[in-house]
Amino acid sequence: MAHIVSVNVGTSRPNRAKNTPTGIHKQPVDQIELRPPGPKHGGLGSGVVGDFIGDRQHHGGDNQAVYAVAREELDWWGSELGRRLDDGMFGENLTTVGLDTDHALIGERWQVGEQVVLRVEGPRIPCGTFRMHMGEAGWLKRFVAHGLSGAYLSIERPGVVKAGDAITVLSRPDHGIDVPTVFRAFYDDIEAMRAVVESGVLSDPEETAALAARLESLSRTR
Repeated sequence: MAHIVSVNVGTSRPNRAKNTPTGIHKQPVDQIELRPPGPKHGGLGSGVVGDFIGDRQHHGGDNQAVYAVAREELDWWGSELGRRLDDGMFGENLTTVGLDTDHALIGERWQVGEQVVLRVEGPRIPCGTFRMHMGEAGWLKRFVAHGLSGAYLSIERPGVVKAGDAITVLSRPDHGIDVPTVFRAFYDDIEAMRAVVESGVLSDPEETAALAARLESLSRTR
């Protein structure tokens, strides 16, 4: 049965990659409270009460309220890297098991436990803080080449989530655009870019407009 194996929260720590502190060092806790954090600029940051986000220019807000990573993916990377990756290692708030988190469709809706409903919004784009945190040579290139990033989620219905809570997929849209497709689009895969732009699946119109402009530019030069 698909369920949550760990809920994870980060506190402020120094960040060797940037001038701002970071909350990427997530640690498991008994339970977390979720609520929509509002806009990326001027909102509350994380959708998890008490979870710290240092770089609010690039992280947080309603469309990046919660980050979910599959335990199966952490285990795969652990095998590749030769070390165990604990729950929360990728900076995720929700560590899942039994759910194809990495191939979820944009707009897919999950019920978690008895209260919470989440909506899949898109991929996690790796940054210098993630590279520093992992401490692996060539980490960003390896992560991007692998193409499975976990999923950012918005919060449709707030509430409390804890380890052991069941995850039920309530609905899946019929457009077929999944999280890895959007990930590839953000890295200039023209076919993926065209699919994302034409489908209009992204909640942020500015992201769609930026992808459309980039697609037009690439199409003229290739």
